[in-house]
Amino acid sequence: MKTFKLEIVATDKVFYSGDAEMLVFPSLDGEHGVLADHELMVAPVVAGELRYTVNGEHKLAAVGNGFVEILGDRVILICDFVERPEDIDVKRAQLAKERAEERIRLKKSEREYVHSQAALARAMARLKVTSKSGPR
Repeated sequence: MKTFKLEIVATDKVFYSGDAEMLVFPSLDGEHGVLADHELMVAPVVAGELRYTVNGEHKLAAVGNGFVEILGDRVILICDFVERPEDIDVKRAQLAKERAEERIRLKKSEREYVHSQAALARAMARLKVTSKSGPR
């Protein structure tokens, strides 16, 4: 299968840099898939599940908000955070989800509501990825 250069960059680190065969990222209107020689495109990335294939091996990660630039033979994804399932603290993510849900229920201000929605999306992305990676 043809490959393309993939860079996945979080605000604090380069998560992956190398050849990939496929990338699937969450966006505002659902998931988008990328293969080699994809049409040029820039798209938003929302918190969720990121999947990519390297040397025939399917990989999974939780990803935060950001954007992706597709340049045909090169793809750059830049986001708030990106974590492998084994690096996610499930208890902490569950507590963050519960705190965000409680803040949303309280509806103190529009600003806090927006921040709580973002925190909830991050927690849900982490929990979704860990649930798919099997027992830990």
